[in-house]
Amino acid sequence: MHGDGNGWTWCAHGHRHWGVHGAAGLMLRSLDAQGEPRILMQHRASWTAHGDTWGLPGGARDSHESPHEAALREATEETGIVAGAVQLVDELVDDHGGWSYVTVVAQAPHLLAVRLNAESAALRWVRESLVDQLRLHPGFARTWPRLRALGRAG
Repeated sequence: MHGDGNGWTWCAHGHRHWGVHGAAGLMLRSLDAQGEPRILMQHRASWTAHGDTWGLPGGARDSHESPHEAALREATEETGIVAGAVQLVDELVDDHGGWSYVTVVAQAPHLLAVRLNAESAALRWVRESLVDQLRLHPGFARTWPRLRALGRAG
């Protein structure tokens, strides 16, 4: 682990969260060869918070990072994508009172090649229409309907 954002903290609602300065993730959307929208999903390693669930690449923000910087850094670390290969579209802030998770919505020109790191059991470009059929990370499951709408608007 590196940076000053790693660690557990509590929000105003009494929930424990990873990321002392908040957290951020990247929802990367692209079209497959048939024009079907796909979302880059991460099957979280069992040892991570809410392990063995599907979510987005992301993690703790460092104190000096914007949500966009943190989301792109985490996505690069966890998937190997290059930040310059994606176009940022929008963001969704999930505010928990004193702690927030910002999902940065982005578009890729095609289904980018990805590589696993230790935080992932798998990475997969999932059909947008099938995302909610996965066992989702609870935070992502809560925000998925709004994120899906943002991705379509982009």
